[in-house]
Amino acid sequence: MAQNTPVEMVRSASTVSILWGVLLIVLGMIAVGSPFLAAVAVSVVVAWLIVLAGVVHLMLAFRAHGAGSMIWKVLVGIAYLCFGGYLIVHPVLGVASLTLLLASLFLIEGILNIVLFVKMRPLHGSSWMLLDGIITLLLGAMIYMQWPSSSLWAIGTLVGISMIFSGVARVMISLAVRKGTGTITPSSSSLAA
Repeated sequence: MAQNTPVEMVRSASTVSILWGVLLIVLGMIAVGSPFLAAVAVSVVVAWLIVLAGVVHLMLAFRAHGAGSMIWKVLVGIAYLCFGGYLIVHPVLGVASLTLLLASLFLIEGILNIVLFVKMRPLHGSSWMLLDGIITLLLGAMIYMQWPSSSLWAIGTLVGISMIFSGVARVMISLAVRKGTGTITPSSSSLAA
């Protein structure tokens, strides 16, 4: 039975991270190629998540202690179901509001990536995190500046671009980690001894 050394575990994790990065790049290219379809898809996914949250609230309502708590959870669950159902039936109407939400998320992600770069600056390949943070921050600002006229194409295009850069950053950092593990692995001659 083979034991997993820390180096093998890091290499395995970096392989998964590289594959995830490549998947992000491919999905990003698809989103850029079909921005309206991507925007509607994002709206539909969010709508279904809201419906799921409504179902969870309703399920939790029957575990609530006290009538007031139960009634509150039922009302919140129904509100989630109605709002999510409305967005499922009218996904294009949700795109404009999701555009503002997406801009906020991009701004926050960009700031956090820059902060992460500052913390991991000594690591080789960390400059990719800074590049990802700056680009994501700029994308968030672009959405705000052109809203609402560009809502239908902005979500798909900007999510796609962000996914591509995030995928590239993930692949580059994973390759740097992989390269770093190559310097600490024992040579095959010392294993044979």
